[in-house]
Amino acid sequence: MFKTFCSIIKFKILKKEGVKMKKTVLLIMTVLVMATAIMTGCGQKDDNVITIGHKNYTEQRLVGQMLSVLIEEKTDYETEVIEFGGTMLCFEALKNDDIDVYPEFTGTAYGAILSKSEILGKDETYDYVKEVFEKVYDITWLDSLAYNNTYILSVTAETAAELGVSTVTELIPYAGDMIMGCDNEFIGRSDGLPGMKEVYGIEFKQETPMDQGLTYAALRDGQIDVNVSFSTDGRIAKFDLVNLVDDKNFFPPYYVAPIVKLDFAENYPEVVDALNTLGNHFTDEQMQQLNLLVDEGADAREVATQALKDEGLID
Repeated sequence: MFKTFCSIIKFKILKKEGVKMKKTVLLIMTVLVMATAIMTGCGQKDDNVITIGHKNYTEQRLVGQMLSVLIEEKTDYETEVIEFGGTMLCFEALKNDDIDVYPEFTGTAYGAILSKSEILGKDETYDYVKEVFEKVYDITWLDSLAYNNTYILSVTAETAAELGVSTVTELIPYAGDMIMGCDNEFIGRSDGLPGMKEVYGIEFKQETPMDQGLTYAALRDGQIDVNVSFSTDGRIAKFDLVNLVDDKNFFPPYYVAPIVKLDFAENYPEVVDALNTLGNHFTDEQMQQLNLLVDEGADAREVATQALKDEGLID
């Protein structure tokens, strides 16, 4: 098409003479230069800005800010942080190069993205998702943090005492009269409600998906009877909730790690080095306290910055 366009231009130019021909050539060259500049600029990413994605709840907002602060403190790059509605939106954004990095959980990748159900240990799960992601998606996993933010069923201390339950299996005879609350993703994930029903044979009177930030207060206030909690959520201790033991080991380990494209890791080694300093830092108990601070109104970036300082990861 471009050759045809040039041929037409050449034909027209040959028909012109003197000043008129020079003006035509100048006009055509100007148009071509402008078109080239526009085409070159369209969709071009700023190589000096690292784009970070995260999911739409407290802990992900906090970890997303940790990634941002680390990159800006330890490298010469700036960052942009974008919130997405859930796992697959983040994952697709990374695959499509709309973002450069986001924090993902090993168990989520294993169960929700790769649709695996066999329970593996912490290291085996990490090794498996890392290997498959690199082979299938050209995405690699960086070093994981120390905490395991697994799903867990929680009830109030009063409910646990009244029914005498401490495990999920012991809850089964009472579940038919109970309303269960959970986040929107848990309803459909293979490592969520469908898988849990299959493994435990548990059925609730009603299953109510809602914003994760609302579920704990709903349990405390008696609007639901059972909550699908995150084990690192600070409101578990604050509201005196009881976590039921996953006695059939249904839920896989959920250790979080930044994930990036392989070519990004190759082109931005200083960013990878900065993010890998998070490896094996922050325990379940630390994350409970940090999450609670943000849930009670503290700014996520300020909490992230102070946490990184307290951990000795930045000055």
